[in-house]
Amino acid sequence: MAVRVPNPYAESAMLPLFLNRDSSDTNRMLVRPEQMLPVKHTLQPTVTGTSVLGFTFADGVMLAADTLGSYGSLAKLRSLCRYKEVTDKCVVVASGDYADFQYIERNLDFLTVKSNALSDGHHYTPNSIYSYLTRVMYARRTKINPIWNKLIVGGYEDRTPFLGYVDERGIAYESPTLATGFGLHMSQPLLRDAYEKNPALSEAEALSLIERCLKVLYYRDCRAHDKYDVVSITDAGVKKYGPLTLEGNWQIADYVVGYD
Repeated sequence: MAVRVPNPYAESAMLPLFLNRDSSDTNRMLVRPEQMLPVKHTLQPTVTGTSVLGFTFADGVMLAADTLGSYGSLAKLRSLCRYKEVTDKCVVVASGDYADFQYIERNLDFLTVKSNALSDGHHYTPNSIYSYLTRVMYARRTKINPIWNKLIVGGYEDRTPFLGYVDERGIAYESPTLATGFGLHMSQPLLRDAYEKNPALSEAEALSLIERCLKVLYYRDCRAHDKYDVVSITDAGVKKYGPLTLEGNWQIADYVVGYD
C-alpha cells in the first residue's frame, strides 16, 4: 500500500510555528515555514501588449498603440487603453506586461497629485517625466526585478516636441521616430523614411502614416489588432483619436499554400 507523503507547504496549517530569530526578545513573532521561502519575482509577463509607435510631426508628437491584451497567444482583452495622459502635454504609451504598466500609471498619478497639491506654479515637463521613468526602470533592473515594459514618452514643451524611449533594462534614448516590439523591424523603417523625406508632416499626413504602419503590423504580427488608439500632443494640448479600426485586405491569403 502506497504511503502518502504530506507536502509541508500545502499543509502548512498543520505545521508547528517557529520563532523568528530576527525579532526582539520582547516582541517575538511566530512564522510558518512557507514564510521563510525566498522572495520570488515575475519571470515572464502574463497579459501583454505588442508594438507602440511614436514620431514627431510639424505641430508636435503623435503616439499610437493597438487595444489588444494577449494572454500568451490568446487575444484575451480587446479594448485595453495602453497610453497614460500624465499631464496636459505629456503622454506615455507602453508595450509589454499590462499589470506592470498599471503599476507605472499609479506611480505617475502619485507624482502629479503630489505636485498639484503644492500649488507652487511648477509642473512636470515631458523631459522630467522621462527622466523619472529612466531611473525607476533602471533601479528595478538592478534589483533583478524589472518592470516588464518598453515605454515611449511623448510631449510638447516650450514649442519643442519631445520623444523618448526606455525599456525594462533601463536603456534610454531620444529620437524623432520610435517604435517597440515588431514595430522596431517593420514600422521604424517606414517612419524614418517618411521623416527623412519630410520632417514637418502635417497632422493629416501623420495620421495616414500611423495607419500605414499599423496596417503592416496587423498583417505580420500575430499579436497585433485591427483596433487602435492615436494620441496627438501639440501646443494646444492632448488630442485623442479612437479607437479607430483598420480596413484590412486579405485577398492575397488565397495565394498562400503549402502550410496545411
